[in-house]
Amino acid sequence: MQAEIDQCGVIAASQLSFDKRAPTLGFIRGALTMIDGSSLQFREFVDVQHSIERATYAYQYMDTAKNLIFRYDNADHYRNLNLPNQPHHKHEGSEQNVIASSAPTLASVLAEVELLVQLP
Repeated sequence: MQAEIDQCGVIAASQLSFDKRAPTLGFIRGALTMIDGSSLQFREFVDVQHSIERATYAYQYMDTAKNLIFRYDNADHYRNLNLPNQPHHKHEGSEQNVIASSAPTLASVLAEVELLVQLP
């Protein structure tokens, strides 16, 4: 995780916290500020017993005014939409604009953010 953050060339500041919940369970939370003032906040609840498995996740990217640009998450609250790969989905631009998505990785989300950051 730290390697992905270190490789992203548009991050100006980062904060990470790790909370061990059991011998193989943990909660990871991050707040990344980009060079244009936009921000990515994320959280993952992971189980590392056999491999790294994310039970829950959310990656939320916002502009400098804290307006939602996108959020990926796997909260199971859109069953009525019958999206492929449920419960994985993406909110684009607003809470109401929900589209199908597969489960992203932090690296893929950072790559998407890099394309959107406004360079000075």
